Amino acid sequence: MTKHLDDKALTGVVGLDDILAGGLSRGHVFLLEGSPGAGKTTIALQFLTQGAEQGERCLYISLSESEQELRDSARSHGIEINEAIEIFELVPPESLLDADQQQSLLYSSDLELGETTKLIFESFERVKPHRVVIDSLSEIRLLAQSSLRYRRQILALKHYFSRSEATVLLLDDMTSDTLDKTVHSVVHGVIHLEHLAPDYGAERRRLRVVKYRGQAFRGGYHDFVIRTGGVTVFPRLRAIEHKTAFERTTIGSGIVELDALLGGGVERGSGTLLIGPAGTGKSLFALQFVAASIARGGKAAIFVFDEELGLLFARTKAIGLDLEAMRDRGMLHIEQLDAAELSPGEFAQRVRQRVADFDASVVVIDSINGYQASMPEENALILHVHELLQFLNRQGTNTFLTVAQHGLVGDMRSPVDITYIADTVILLRYFEAYGKVRRAISVIKKRTGAHEETIREYRIDQSGLILGEPISGFQGVLRGVPTLVSDTQSLMSVPEGEDGHS
Repeated sequence: MTKHLDDKALTGVVGLDDILAGGLSRGHVFLLEGSPGAGKTTIALQFLTQGAEQGERCLYISLSESEQELRDSARSHGIEINEAIEIFELVPPESLLDADQQQSLLYSSDLELGETTKLIFESFERVKPHRVVIDSLSEIRLLAQSSLRYRRQILALKHYFSRSEATVLLLDDMTSDTLDKTVHSVVHGVIHLEHLAPDYGAERRRLRVVKYRGQAFRGGYHDFVIRTGGVTVFPRLRAIEHKTAFERTTIGSGIVELDALLGGGVERGSGTLLIGPAGTGKSLFALQFVAASIARGGKAAIFVFDEELGLLFARTKAIGLDLEAMRDRGMLHIEQLDAAELSPGEFAQRVRQRVADFDASVVVIDSINGYQASMPEENALILHVHELLQFLNRQGTNTFLTVAQHGLVGDMRSPVDITYIADTVILLRYFEAYGKVRRAISVIKKRTGAHEETIREYRIDQSGLILGEPISGFQGVLRGVPTLVSDTQSLMSVPEGEDGHS
């Protein structure tokens, strides 16, 4: 068997080889650990299947599952174990099941451990594989009975396999009562799998490369899923790795008054946050930029967390935005997401694919409130959104995010403050004047240039978004209960029977 030091053994798991900088170093022993159900066996089978496809001999040594159970498990994931993968089902010798033998002065564990090791080596010599999986170490740990004997056994396995130049994957289900890190110090690399059960929604899985000797790898936690076909890993997004050259032009909304408020529009490759209470029209302002971009020949992608698509299509069509037609023409990608079923890593991967494959120049995330539901904690949300915005900005994509604040008028509170990571912040408000509930818009931040410091009234009707002149005769508009300071101020007229659209 010839050792290839210039290449690596691909795992066959989508995304994992990216995290491992190309795969597993050939001729070394690696540990794949995780609680039962985390996905160890599935990854191991994909690792062997990948080797078989490359013409390598593969060996699966099972100390806990029968061959039939293993084949059934593989088939349930859409993985077919072919003849290139040898399965060795290791069962204790019949003599060790004899009660008289077990009552002898020689401890049965001594016999079982030695016999188990012997059978492992014999199966290896018979197959002479390039790739080996041993499932699982918990059985060897139980037979060893002490940490010292267990460590010696793992070292013996490591030295034996190192001489044979095989790439070995040891599985450990971490079912021992004590936290034994013996194998961590012995093996060449460690991949840790986690299986989390949130209070509500689907279970979450993530992995982390704990150790990889002599090799740089992508650190931190990476979400993954198990679906038909096996495991798919979503590498943690690092925006600094992605940079695209583009011309920084100004992108308009198609509404003269809104562009004037924004100082001409928003700069290409920037992130815009639309913030305000429910019903103020945050989504419609974002969709206005989508429609304007498509009218110029660009493409857009919309990710909706909070609203059913049929309802969104119906209400936007009533005001002149036919999203369904844009989608059918191939200019718009729109999908509804379930935060309870979606990990943040998978969401980031979907956005990246739409920008890369669909060439979307505008991305809308509606809303951050829904996105937050898929996050374990608020700090993680801020970090995820920051990396995602930085990535999109570096691709020259315009991103629009919406955040619904708690309350309707007066003191407003946001579920999370991400205003500091957005390039432009547009604030929407309700206010009461002349016995009617009205809406006001203002730009409170824009990094990339000047903007109006005014507050403009707007309304939403069958014609879409209509903005009025700057409000100068009132103060306290943003608090929701303005005070008239000038008799010359006139507000927008509201047509009879018009109740607006949110």
